[in-house]
Amino acid sequence: MDGQIGELASLIRWDELTRNADLIPAKHVFFVMDACYGGLALTRRPFPPGSMRFLKDMLQRYSRQVLTAGKADEVVADAGGPRPGHSIFTGHALDALEGAAATADGIITASGVMAYVYERVARDPHSRQTPHYGFLDGDGDFVFHAPPLQALGDGGETDTDVLVKLSPYTAPAPPVGESVADTMKELLPTPMQQIRLDDYVSAHVRRFLDGTRAEQFPVQGVPVSNDEFVARLKRYEDVAADLETIVVLLGRWAERHQLPLLEKVYARIVESDKGSAGNGLWLSLGWYPGLLLMYEGGIAALAARNYDALAVILRSHVRADRHSGGDTVPVILPVIDAMNEIGDAFKRLPGYERNYVPRSEYLFKRLQPPLEDLLFLGRSYESLFDRFEILFALCYADADNRPWGPPGRFAWKHSRGLGSNPYRALLVEAGEQRDEWPPVKAGLFNRSSARFLEIANAYKETLDKLHWW
Repeated sequence: MDGQIGELASLIRWDELTRNADLIPAKHVFFVMDACYGGLALTRRPFPPGSMRFLKDMLQRYSRQVLTAGKADEVVADAGGPRPGHSIFTGHALDALEGAAATADGIITASGVMAYVYERVARDPHSRQTPHYGFLDGDGDFVFHAPPLQALGDGGETDTDVLVKLSPYTAPAPPVGESVADTMKELLPTPMQQIRLDDYVSAHVRRFLDGTRAEQFPVQGVPVSNDEFVARLKRYEDVAADLETIVVLLGRWAERHQLPLLEKVYARIVESDKGSAGNGLWLSLGWYPGLLLMYEGGIAALAARNYDALAVILRSHVRADRHSGGDTVPVILPVIDAMNEIGDAFKRLPGYERNYVPRSEYLFKRLQPPLEDLLFLGRSYESLFDRFEILFALCYADADNRPWGPPGRFAWKHSRGLGSNPYRALLVEAGEQRDEWPPVKAGLFNRSSARFLEIANAYKETLDKLHWW
């Protein structure tokens, strides 16, 4: 490299390069940067492979795409790649261009190359960098190799569309007829299958992320209405269905050496890009799948008294820009804060207009069928649900260091002052068992019953002020 950091005259500004590139008459331009801090070149992610259905359409649309060796804050390696004499990034990029990123039809596009390089570099055992990629402008695609183009014009039909089936490299389709529950039950208890288990869960996380990307759930230009809210909720749940099964069975059965896998599920979902500009309700609702999966995994963990799994679900540390600017925070903070921003939006659901805690009431009914099917909870479901919501609220209060957490069904039961009071029962249980209380022993509340009781008693004062009944 000829550029010297101490000599600004030896450097080329990125925006100058791109502005000059606008003078190039080419419809498609693809920038590839194997340089430290290259991720500063762009800030938004592209459409993944498979999002543009027609090859002809890709060729007709204007595009300026970028693939960089690392993110904005990363130094990248100059060696150690799959090809001698080349960096990790360049080695995988060359593999992609020479055919590794080709589809079954032999098509190689910039989107396919970017997805391939992103996955391979991020997972390379010698890598300490994560490629960054995106669009500077336009929504076309740079096409390197396209054998199906030969079909254009055959028989005089010069305007015939050629359908190109592009499957995301990061989310292969599951085998037809394979049950997620049966596969998980086969892989979880078998030591020799742990690598396959990791790959299986990771594939489903990637499929979920692909199904919830911004193109599928736009946050701009979509008016807020009750019908749209209901429809989005259902679509999020449909995309998350297989992952729900996975977190329930991990929460129920995961042993200590498998807990990092459970942690990865929540981290990847929470850390995914949910957009930064658009309608506030739709932006916040993008966090709903994280909430849904925390409830299901947490209730499953409580049903099995798997408090180590529960601690992972409630206290895993993630990088969430809305909170930390890059530092890690407990997963519960960004999830609850985002959901709180939608206010009483769950009252938009038919039948929930007059509920005190409509989100809690909705989840109570929504989660029972899948949990019953997988865990056979019977009449214990309601008490497990209340127990989870109490711990959920108190763990938030602990992480946020203030006597508040999202009130659930347990709150109106406490406010009513009649019959069973799950909140009071939990306090009595924790007070009797002290530091031997399972949630504390598992690491919640800094492994201190005194800390728990301090938070729980302060939160009780908040509940005592509720007059919902």
